[in-house]
Amino acid sequence: MKKDVFDVAIIGAGAVGASILRRLSAYDLKLALLEKCTDVCFGVSKANSGIIHAGFHHPVTSLKARLEIRGNLMFDQLQHELGFPFKRVGIIVAAFSYEEMKTVEQLYEQGVANGVPLIEVCGRERLLMLEPKLNPDTVGGLYAPTGGIIEPYRYVFALVESAKQNGAEVKTDFEVVSAKHNDNVYTITSSRKEKIQARHVINSAGLFADEVSAIFGGEVFTITPRKGEEYLLERNAAGFPNHVIFPVPSRVSKGILVIPTVEGTMMVGPTAIEVNDKDDSETSSDNLDKVFAQAMYMIPVISKREIITSFAGSRATMPGNDFYIGISKSAPHFIQVAGIQSPGLTASPAIGEYVKDLLKQDGLRLTEKTDYEPFIPHETCVRELSPAALDEKVKEDPLYGHMVCRCESVSEAEIVEAIRKGHTTLDGIKFYTRAGMGRCQGGFCSYRVMKIIARETGRPIEEITKRGGGSRLLLGKIPVESGARPSPKPKKKSVKYA
Repeated sequence: MKKDVFDVAIIGAGAVGASILRRLSAYDLKLALLEKCTDVCFGVSKANSGIIHAGFHHPVTSLKARLEIRGNLMFDQLQHELGFPFKRVGIIVAAFSYEEMKTVEQLYEQGVANGVPLIEVCGRERLLMLEPKLNPDTVGGLYAPTGGIIEPYRYVFALVESAKQNGAEVKTDFEVVSAKHNDNVYTITSSRKEKIQARHVINSAGLFADEVSAIFGGEVFTITPRKGEEYLLERNAAGFPNHVIFPVPSRVSKGILVIPTVEGTMMVGPTAIEVNDKDDSETSSDNLDKVFAQAMYMIPVISKREIITSFAGSRATMPGNDFYIGISKSAPHFIQVAGIQSPGLTASPAIGEYVKDLLKQDGLRLTEKTDYEPFIPHETCVRELSPAALDEKVKEDPLYGHMVCRCESVSEAEIVEAIRKGHTTLDGIKFYTRAGMGRCQGGFCSYRVMKIIARETGRPIEEITKRGGGSRLLLGKIPVESGARPSPKPKKKSVKYA
C-alpha cells in the first residue's frame, strides 16, 4: 500500500470542509484538505453572518433541520476544546401583525416537533421585556434561547488548527482542475500542476461544488449563488440588541436580521438576490436603503451613521432547498456535500459526523487514535485582559505591549502568532486577530501589519497581499527600513483546558 496516498482528500476549506477534516482527524487516517484560496475560510464562510440557529425554521423531514439541531447542541463542547468566540444570546422572531403571529405559531410548532429546547411564543410585553429596543408596535413573537452567535473565521481556523495538530495536511492555493481514477486511487491535479493521490474524496467546495463534481465525473447539478449584502456597525452602536432579531420569514428568505456580533459590533442584513456570477461581492446603495428600512422598522434607533463597512457573500443554493449530502452514484468513493446554505454553519459539526458515517458505509476503515488531542492552546487576546494581566504578559513578551491595531486593541505579539500559524495576508491576519476590523478599517494598522508580515516571513513588503493571488497593495520596490525589531522566538505553550 502506497504511503504517499491520502486516505481522504477534502475539497473546500470552509466551515463544512474544516468540520469534516477535524472529525476525521480523530482516526488513524492520512488526510488532506485542499483549498483553492491562499488561506482557509476565504470562500463562502468568510461572509457568514455568524448565527448559530436554534432549529425552528425548517421541518424535521429535511436533512438540514436534523443536522441543524444536532450541530447546535455540539457547539458548547467545541468551544470548550477550541476556544473560538461563541455565545448563546438567543433568537427572537418579531411579529408586527396578528397575521404574522400565525406564522410565529407555525414556527413554534415546527420547533417543538424538531425538539428545540425552551422555545416559547411571546406576547408583546414579554417580547419588549426581552428586547427593549424593539419597535413598540410589535404584537409578539418567538423566543428561542438556544440560538447563538459565533465568529465564523475563528471557528474555521480553530477546526483546521486542531486537525493539523492531529496529523492532517492542509494545501492552500490548490485549485482542483482535473482528476483521474485508476486502481482505486484518484490522482488530483491543481492549476499549479501539483498532484496528490487519494482513495476517497469529499466534495465540500461550496459555490463551486457543481464544477468539482463535474471534474470527478460525479452527479450533474447546478449551484446558484444567492447573494447577501450585509452592513457592519461600530461597537456601542445605539441599536445593539441583546438577541439576534429575525423578522417573520418569507418563502424565499429568513429576511433582514439585526445581529449582535460576538465581539461587540453589530450587523444588519443580509439580502437574498440570485446572481449569475459566483464571485460577485458588490454592494449597492439601493440595497443599503432597503436593508436599513427593514432593520430600522424592527429597531428604530439603528442608524446609518454608525456603519463601518459593507460586504457581500453568496449562499450555495440548489433546487429543493435542502442539503445534498450522500455517496455519489456516478463516481467511485466520492461523497457529495453540496447546497450547504443557511443553516450550514450551525449544522457543520453534525455534517462532519454524518460524512464520517458515510465514509464508513463506503468502505473506509476507521480506527480511533489512541493519542488524539481534542484541545488546542487558547491564544492570548489582549483586549480581553485586565490591566494587571496585561502587565504580566508584557513582562513575558514585550510585544504584547505594542498595540498595532488601536480600534480592536490587537498587539504585535498576536500578529506574530497568527503569521507563525500560516496566516500571511492582510485578510488572514484580520480574520485571525481582528486587526483592521475596527472603525478605521485598517487605515491606521494595515501598513504596520504588512511590515510585520515582511519581517516574519522574509518576503519583500511589496509582495504582501490582501488575500493572495494578484491582490497586492503596494507598487514598485519599497526600501527596507533599518533597525527593524526582530520578534522573540516563540515559546512552547501549554494547552489550556478552559
